[in-house]
Amino acid sequence: MSYSTKQREILLEFFNSNHDKSFTAQEIAEKTSSKGISQSAIYRNIAALEKSGKLRKTTKKGSHTAYYQYVDEDCENHVHISCTKCGKTEHLTSNDESQLIKNVLKNSSFELNTNETILYGICKDCKK
Repeated sequence: MSYSTKQREILLEFFNSNHDKSFTAQEIAEKTSSKGISQSAIYRNIAALEKSGKLRKTTKKGSHTAYYQYVDEDCENHVHISCTKCGKTEHLTSNDESQLIKNVLKNSSFELNTNETILYGICKDCKK
């Protein structure tokens, strides 16, 4: 196993265990620093994982900072909802998602790209 593959596996492990959150590259570096991954390797691997479709890159309103979230098979073709405070991201429930898509199709000339659709709000934990 090559060094870069081992680093990628460590990053995928990190994202797998934090699949409901988004992180900046700096946050990823800080949270994986004890694993011995260099910052340049983190940026290289993030770019490769994003290109392969395993990471979704987003920005938060009013910011140019990039956030990355792991996208597994369960995420494909799902609308997500993301907290603007803590970054927690979840799938909409099947019923809510179906209703949303049906309403968009019925009331507009648009079709949703569910792989790219994220609704933003504040989660119940951050509202407290």
